[in-house]
Amino acid sequence: MILASTLTTNLAILVLAGFIGFVVISKVPNTLHTPLMSGTNAIHGIVLLGGLLIVGLSGNDTFNKIILVIAIAFGTINVVGGFLVTDRMLEMFKSKPKPPAKSAGAGKQDKDEGAGAK
Repeated sequence: MILASTLTTNLAILVLAGFIGFVVISKVPNTLHTPLMSGTNAIHGIVLLGGLLIVGLSGNDTFNKIILVIAIAFGTINVVGGFLVTDRMLEMFKSKPKPPAKSAGAGKQDKDEGAGAK
């Protein structure tokens, strides 16, 4: 009986957390997406560190280690992908370098050479 109520409580928390997360994320403006994503990646890096510690402390149970390694692999993919997307988005806000302007004397020499060739 206690196991069923614990499972029900945990599932209710999971569903509510998913719903609240969806509502909060859907209201974030596009300009705040990159800073929030960077913060989330940093937090997820801490979660990966915790997963690595648990793998070391989990004992000899093979099933737990396999599940933890899969979770760490997916978490690593998430962190790396998140940082790549964040980097690409930050590149959009950088100003593009302006091409060097030609000096007035160089343009005049080109015209003179062109006229002398005729």
